[in-house]
Amino acid sequence: MKPSLKRRLWHQITGMLVPVWLILGIVSVVLYRGSSFGPWLMVHLLLLGALSTAILVWSQHFADSLLKNTAPGGRYWLGVRLTVHTVGAALVMIGITGAWWHVVLTGGILVGLNAVVHATILVRQLRGALPARFAPLVRYYIAAAGCLVVGVTLGIWMAHPGSAAASDYYDRLYITHIGLNLLGWVGLTVIGTVALLLPTVLHSRVLSTTRAAARPTLPTLLAGLVVLGTGAYADSRIITAAGVLIYLVGFARVLGELAGHVRRSPAVNYAGWSITAALAWFAVCALGFGTVVVTAASWADAAAGLKTLVPYFAVGFGGQIMIGALSFLIPVVLGGGPRASKATAHELDRAGLFRVSVVNGALGLTLLPVPDVVAALLWAVLLTTLAAFIILMVRALRINRKNRTPPGAQLPPLVRDVAESPAPQPRTGMLVAVAATLALTLAVGVALEPSNTSLASGPGATGHTTTVDVTMIDTRFSPDTINVPVGDNLVITLTNADGMLHDLVFDSGVESGSVEPQATTTVNVGMIDADSTGWCSLGGHRLLGMLLTVNAIGADSTASADSHANAMHSDASALGGIDPMAEPGSDFVARDARLAPVASATVHTSTMTVSNTETEVAPGVTQMLWTYNHTAPGPTLRGTVGDVFEITFVNAGTIGHSLDFHAGSLAPDKPMQTIDPGEELTYRFTATRSGIWMYHCSTMPMSVHIANGMFGAVIIDPPGLTVVAQEYVLVQSEFYLGQQGEEGDPAKVQTQLPDLLTFNGYANQYVAAPLTATVGEKVRIWVLDAGPNIGSSFHVVGGQFDTVFSEGEYLLRAGGSTGTGGAQTLALAPAQGGFVELTFTEAGTYPFMSHVMSDAEKGARGLIVVTD
Repeated sequence: MKPSLKRRLWHQITGMLVPVWLILGIVSVVLYRGSSFGPWLMVHLLLLGALSTAILVWSQHFADSLLKNTAPGGRYWLGVRLTVHTVGAALVMIGITGAWWHVVLTGGILVGLNAVVHATILVRQLRGALPARFAPLVRYYIAAAGCLVVGVTLGIWMAHPGSAAASDYYDRLYITHIGLNLLGWVGLTVIGTVALLLPTVLHSRVLSTTRAAARPTLPTLLAGLVVLGTGAYADSRIITAAGVLIYLVGFARVLGELAGHVRRSPAVNYAGWSITAALAWFAVCALGFGTVVVTAASWADAAAGLKTLVPYFAVGFGGQIMIGALSFLIPVVLGGGPRASKATAHELDRAGLFRVSVVNGALGLTLLPVPDVVAALLWAVLLTTLAAFIILMVRALRINRKNRTPPGAQLPPLVRDVAESPAPQPRTGMLVAVAATLALTLAVGVALEPSNTSLASGPGATGHTTTVDVTMIDTRFSPDTINVPVGDNLVITLTNADGMLHDLVFDSGVESGSVEPQATTTVNVGMIDADSTGWCSLGGHRLLGMLLTVNAIGADSTASADSHANAMHSDASALGGIDPMAEPGSDFVARDARLAPVASATVHTSTMTVSNTETEVAPGVTQMLWTYNHTAPGPTLRGTVGDVFEITFVNAGTIGHSLDFHAGSLAPDKPMQTIDPGEELTYRFTATRSGIWMYHCSTMPMSVHIANGMFGAVIIDPPGLTVVAQEYVLVQSEFYLGQQGEEGDPAKVQTQLPDLLTFNGYANQYVAAPLTATVGEKVRIWVLDAGPNIGSSFHVVGGQFDTVFSEGEYLLRAGGSTGTGGAQTLALAPAQGGFVELTFTEAGTYPFMSHVMSDAEKGARGLIVVTD
């Protein structure tokens, strides 16, 4: 920076960064108001953007003043640090928005390194300064920068695509991240600053020292943060809450001293009111932090509770402390003489009592169980009121420029009169305006609330809304039972703390839609007039016990009984009018059942990608299958004993999935773990034993995942396997049909009564497109029963097997010991496999099937056309 750049211009330039971040925060609320992502973006634009920028500027300013020792590089290098932080913070938010982890990593590194440089400069200043009574306060800024480094590191860790797989671990990271950033980076900076700033704003006398500068205070605060993080690491919510309590003990020392200043010299301007209110919100939110953690039933519940607290941290504390401090500091740093400073301060104080009262009144009202529309309007009013500071700041800069007093000059009379004689603010009128504003907001919100019209207009409606927080964790709803007075409108704040997609569907037809991991949504169930049941409709989660019961307290018992009877019906209806013996049309292309020869390579690499694929499984019948590489069954792999298979498993589906290769012998913990959508892992195993082995998804409920298409075969040739003229592979599986084009019916899977049985994923396909063979040539047919429930008895009508290989052993080989032995079926239980060999003696059409005849009649049949 050029030496000629004056202090006033410097502060004008750097000061505009804060309003820009604030404007972006308000824009994010508008653009993402209906998204669970909106609150995250708003909070980070305010805290990581606006507030952190203000901290970097003003902590350096205060350090220079307290130590009377200018930072190395002066304003130039501070400008560089601000630029680096701004770029880093922007990259973090862009990366999170676009789910680009490497962008998040780059931005986080910039923010963290910048904090390290900031702390290093402050340490050098502190060591090179002369003793001063308030110099210890600079240590707060150094400690705060250290907290930011760790907090940003945890944020990067959390943003990694693999971090959400273990939700409990993620939640502990989240709680520590919040603690270090809000109580550490922001909290320590504020405590170290307001110890002197608030008495100055209040024009209250500061003693020779402050409790914040006293030796025990900062160590106590830091000890609390260390214990907080230790508790999360040690998986102890009690220890984490104890850390918050220790922190509050340290903060109480400073807060008690500041309360004395407020009593002796009450606030009379916006800066004083806003800073005082911010400190009150900080104390309440910190206490709430500890209470939520210690009373939660799990880390997921604690994290969900903190998510509701963070906006109050950000707005009630962060927003108000920043705007209040700037309202006092801007006139001071701009200078321009007494008249200019007074005029600037007067503009920033415009409607101060109204603004601070509206913000805090609206925040307080949002804590009450008000309807969603009312809460949204209250947040809009308070954010708009806070944003008024931006307009006032621009006006204040213009007024300061007009009222600046050159040395020896006089102001024009009109400007001087305005500057010297500001009109007093009518406090009674202001408070009446506040009450009217909040009352009007409540009235409009109540009028617009749907529960007051269609949702609660039926007989017996109370007009009251019951709001309940429900967390989806470990494939359960927590709580799983809700008691609601009959006639109340029920609103559920639904948080997905699991590592997979969930939803909530009620028997009334109300549904949440899919809820992403770590996201929150609101479900307006409507007026409750009878008991009802909700469940997760995804991935068979209902069968795993993911049910939510709503008890209507005071409801008619007959209505409740009817509701429970309706809830017993399956949430997916079978397709009607299926002809299980129907054959595909003439244009049908069957799956190629021919088996490719084993490759000469000893290392086999491939990628298996899960996707939701709408697939025809019988003539005119489609289902939304979960597939490996877009087919069910998935691709067939082949090798020999000793070969290595390296599979890159990618989940491009919508819920968690996994991969279990029976052909490999290894601990399942890592390679077979469930991964979330967008994640991938590498599965490597060595084939040590021969046979036809099943692979499948092992995510629970496993039966549902297999029945919906997640299976395939790995063939490991037994040593000495002879070459034959034709070699086929058939994988038998079952379909439990859901609605046309939708996923299979999980309830049907439990009955073990399939609608269709197929070879290679399509009923009767090899009737329309028969396999082929030649008279006198040996044919080998590998068969795998993928289940998940029904066994197979593979048979070729008119053929006799001279060789039968099942589950790694020859039951019959080349006619057995006499050379004349034969077999008629290959019997397989689910997940078993083998092969048969036979030679056809004359031309003709030979049906093959499962000799469980009712299964053959459901689609498990085909033809082999034999020619001369």
